[in-house]
Amino acid sequence: MIVTVSDFSSWRDATRALIAASVAPADVTFRDLCEGPGLFSDAPLPESNGRQFAVDREFLTAAEIASYHRRTDKWQLMYRILWRLIHGERRLMQVESDPDVLELRRLGNHVRRDAHKMKAFVRFRRVVHNDEEHFIAWHRPDHRVVRLTAPFFARRFPKMNWTILTPDESVHWDRHELRFGPGVPASAAPEADALEDLWRAYYRATFNPARIKLAMMRREMPVRYWPTLPETLIIGDLLHEAPRRVAEMIDRTKGCGSTATPFVPTNASWDELSSAVGQCQGCDLYRNASQVVFGEGPSDARIVLVGEQPGDEEDRAGRPFVGPAGQILNEVLQEAGIDRGKVYLTNAVKHFKHESRGKMRLHRRPTASEIIACRPWLVAELIHIQPRVLVCLGVTAAQSVFGHGFRMHKMRGQVFESPWCAQTIATYHPASVLRVSNELAEQYRRALVRDLRLARSLAG
Repeated sequence: MIVTVSDFSSWRDATRALIAASVAPADVTFRDLCEGPGLFSDAPLPESNGRQFAVDREFLTAAEIASYHRRTDKWQLMYRILWRLIHGERRLMQVESDPDVLELRRLGNHVRRDAHKMKAFVRFRRVVHNDEEHFIAWHRPDHRVVRLTAPFFARRFPKMNWTILTPDESVHWDRHELRFGPGVPASAAPEADALEDLWRAYYRATFNPARIKLAMMRREMPVRYWPTLPETLIIGDLLHEAPRRVAEMIDRTKGCGSTATPFVPTNASWDELSSAVGQCQGCDLYRNASQVVFGEGPSDARIVLVGEQPGDEEDRAGRPFVGPAGQILNEVLQEAGIDRGKVYLTNAVKHFKHESRGKMRLHRRPTASEIIACRPWLVAELIHIQPRVLVCLGVTAAQSVFGHGFRMHKMRGQVFESPWCAQTIATYHPASVLRVSNELAEQYRRALVRDLRLARSLAG
């Protein structure tokens, strides 16, 4: 049986009928509409017998993302997994070593990365027609991610008339709705305009010289995207100016109120940095803590996990994540397939903030000024490590990295670019699993594992 599908929605409709009619994966071949007309006509789909079945939500999410991949055999893979889920392997998505599950996640990772590239590298050029402004960009994605990323651009540029052209498909936003059309060649895009000078000025002003890592820059900004990126013309100058600009940034922060900056050595080795943190008096938290708790783990780790602050047991031991929250973290790291010894663990604040109740020391959340005061230590750690993935555990860590506007319920589990890492994710703090009801605790725990699996896949 041959079934032609064009997108995830049409695949889902077809598989409902196939599953209801007990059509096994070996008895159906999915043909992607983008392949053009086939030699054989589609067989009519069997009529549904009304049978209802439930599907793992994690599978549906993973399959929808994978459906944007350019590979046309994805539909067959997805149906094979669906068949297995329906026929006795209900926990299949939790079997990380299964070849089908691994392949589905791999396709999804490719799509997420390509969508991230599109969001980062699309550059609009201004066109005026009949006294009306229009902004047009041309981009060449690796996968069919136009429909996946178009809502992002609509949210980001809601008051502009814009069009994004790609070889596969194009999308137009008229300030009210998205409309999709056929793909076009690069020659259809307009030539450079005056706005590119403004963009280069903006890029120069926002360029962070402390984050320079050439190998990562080449990996994150492949040369094939450079013809459409106006900022590539000034990258050489920015790299040349970087050492001077880093020194100026450090000088500007000195003497600006409560801050750890004067205690953070410049151009220090990792050992010198670790030694200096014990002398920090950048805020008053050092007065009541037993000791400073610096980060722990390889200084070249691909993944960095940032929590809020040390707890009571961490304060006594001088190590991060050794208390009850640390035990939860150990468990979810293991479930996510991450070796704790290969990640770097630290906190946004390095001293334990608490209030005493008799012999008990009760945790108190750091204030915004205390988080800001301690940020130079976190920045120094991240500049040294240059992680591929940064994971913020909890709201305090996320606000330290993204700013006070971060909202966990809207942004958890998504990949963003932060000032210190191109792939930054926020998720729940392991301690939150201990503070909520059993039902919510299991929900938080599953979300933690999913987000950590995403971090592992992004780290490569």
